[in-house]
Amino acid sequence: MAVPKELLDILVCPKSKARLQYDEARGALICEQSGLVYRVEDDIPVMLVEEAEPLAAWRARHGLGSSP
Repeated sequence: MAVPKELLDILVCPKSKARLQYDEARGALICEQSGLVYRVEDDIPVMLVEEAEPLAAWRARHGLGSSP
């Protein structure tokens, strides 16, 4: 099971208040504006800025270029 669409529709980045992109395959919510990635554990988003991973480091770890 994935994060429900209803929840994804209302979630925003706690730092920038921008909308998030959901990478279901990698279990992550991505904020381009703040440059942070929030992990999803057991279908529950961990929306703590201090727990977020920098977007550049997350992309490098997953072998991704400049877009998710």
